[in-house]
Amino acid sequence: MRDADDEAADASHGTRDAYDLDDMERVAAAVLPRDVWDFVAGGSGRERTLAADREAFDRLYVTARVLRDVSARTTDTTLLGRPARLPVAVAPVAYQRLLHPEGELAAARAAAAAGAPFTVATLSSVPVEEVTAVGGTVWFQLYWLREPGLTLDLARRAQDAGCAALMLTVDVPWMGRRARDARNGFALPGHVRAAHLDAGARSAAHGAPVRGSAVAAHTAAAFSAGLTWSDVAELRSLTRLPLILKGVLAPADAARAVELGVDAVVVSNHGGRQLDGALPGVVALPDVAGAVAAAGGGCEVLLDGGVRGGVDVLKALALGADGVLVGRPPLWGLAAAGEAGVRRVLDLLAAELADALGLAGCPGVGAARELDVTRLP
Repeated sequence: MRDADDEAADASHGTRDAYDLDDMERVAAAVLPRDVWDFVAGGSGRERTLAADREAFDRLYVTARVLRDVSARTTDTTLLGRPARLPVAVAPVAYQRLLHPEGELAAARAAAAAGAPFTVATLSSVPVEEVTAVGGTVWFQLYWLREPGLTLDLARRAQDAGCAALMLTVDVPWMGRRARDARNGFALPGHVRAAHLDAGARSAAHGAPVRGSAVAAHTAAAFSAGLTWSDVAELRSLTRLPLILKGVLAPADAARAVELGVDAVVVSNHGGRQLDGALPGVVALPDVAGAVAAAGGGCEVLLDGGVRGGVDVLKALALGADGVLVGRPPLWGLAAAGEAGVRRVLDLLAAELADALGLAGCPGVGAARELDVTRLP
């Protein structure tokens, strides 16, 4: 019988043979249990928005510029006032010890080595203090909990732990209906827990329900559906950290965020995991970026959802993004080979972005924002 060491060795070898993120996805799918893979890969409803996120990217084409000196290229940029070696941050994803024993710790070490911000989730399986101890730039993602005081306590805890920004997710009053998880009766194994919630709040995610997903039942009990702009204003007034709103698709919402002093918005449909039929983020991006600029700027625009390579990052920059978040690809790397797998994912993105910049006639990230992008039918 094969043991875990054998499987890990095979997975590590698979990452060496991964020449793009599609290769890494195949490695992860081969090593993960089916219910865990479905939890990572799945979307809500009939998964129309999940598919549309990729289809929208695939319909975008860049008008490359020529006769520009691209003999020296750089992917260096700044995100929320801090230097980053590429315009990419690792998105918040819950329960990463489902995929590897070290979970968020391995992913955070890889992000720090790659010079990319790492976002710790409210539902992280590792406490924020342990993740910030890894080093690098760490952001903290907040869900608005039924007890607002607990949310604000988490914000203070993240600030005290050394996080560089707070990211409030605003598109999850409750978890979208995810059929794969419901069919699987998905529940967390005993060794995986929400490290930032107390034992009572965590327990529902572990007990298999009679029907459906235990994780969905858990989040419905823990999250508040009453989050409003007044709560955003309160959080803004209580923290000195840069504040990011994740889950913005409407230009009017982006403009309101600027008015409240938000430092960045993430154009996102939650990776196709909330409203099935929601607009793909890359389609919403130009109008959101325009609304932010018209509202006075001073607020960065990030894109989340569907990014699967360096050319996708180039397209997002050209459409008005300051950077992107990647969620599923680092998880593929984590499942395949832990820290080394996540680092391989980020190295692939960096290499592909440098290549795409040069072939498009851009010596750096700033020049990519001057490119024209055409959407084909």
